[in-house]
Amino acid sequence: MMTDTAWLSRTELLIGKEKLNKLMNAHVLVVGMGGVGSFAAEFICRSGVGEMTIIDGDVVDPSNRNRQLPALATTHGLSKADLMGERLMQINPELKLHVIKEFVMPERVNELLQGDLDYVVDAIDSITPKLTFIKAAYAKRLPLVSSMGAGAKLDPTRLQVTDISKTYNCPFAQQIRKQLKDDGIYKGIKVVFSPEEPIKESLMLTDGSNFKKSAYGTISYLPATFGAAVASVVIRDLMDKD
Repeated sequence: MMTDTAWLSRTELLIGKEKLNKLMNAHVLVVGMGGVGSFAAEFICRSGVGEMTIIDGDVVDPSNRNRQLPALATTHGLSKADLMGERLMQINPELKLHVIKEFVMPERVNELLQGDLDYVVDAIDSITPKLTFIKAAYAKRLPLVSSMGAGAKLDPTRLQVTDISKTYNCPFAQQIRKQLKDDGIYKGIKVVFSPEEPIKESLMLTDGSNFKKSAYGTISYLPATFGAAVASVVIRDLMDKD
């Protein structure tokens, strides 16, 4: 069967056929289909990446509708992974897609990172599974970009792509950095973060389910901007890969 690449003509015009082929032959894993990960997954798919694995065990909650791509008034209670899987296949019907509907439990991380992966996106918003995921990818030397905290921020122009050792004004990154140091990892993790001062009054405590004890308030565009930045890292690195 011939591959239909007409829908990627504008992409090819920008980056050329050779780099487009690199994207079409790449396999990217995105874990977390929330405010950051759902947009990252969509942008990666729209770039022409030929194989994707998406992971999320959650269902849409009404509070997700202010920022998450699969969250609509008509999708409450439905699987985010299923919804995003359907959306990605509608963007590219020839995408080789693997949908894993489960929360990232620490004991499953190594298994989830098996296979021929060219890039890994960490959009997990709970500390324990995020740490386990980052450490496992780091140990396997998998190319990884990790999203830090998109809550309690308002200015999308402040986002930076940097090493985790250079993050500041991000309580989420501070926790991740501290616990990575306990395992002897001080740098070497590529992250997207915002140095904007967090609006601390927006913090709320949660029930602690799925390793998440608290959450910050969010605005519609900020997690999406994080997702765009994350996707850009993946796409640019894959294009430059030898």
